Amino acid sequence: MQLQEKKQCFFCTTNRDVVDYKDAETLRRFMSVQAKIYPRRKSGLCAYHQRRLATAIKRARYLALIPFTTR
Repeated sequence: MQLQEKKQCFFCTTNRDVVDYKDAETLRRFMSVQAKIYPRRKSGLCAYHQRRLATAIKRARYLALIPFTTR
């Protein structure tokens, strides 16, 4: 088994302070085809930004910017 290099947090490396719920394209990057939020080990985010991302996705879903599920 090979050791993989640890992923860097997308929001930390791009110097973004806020995870914006209105930016649907960025939020979709961290969601599966079934519209599920990727876990930290798959998304590569730090704990702080993973929590902010989950809140932003839930807000965007509530406002119908992104779907809850796919058919």
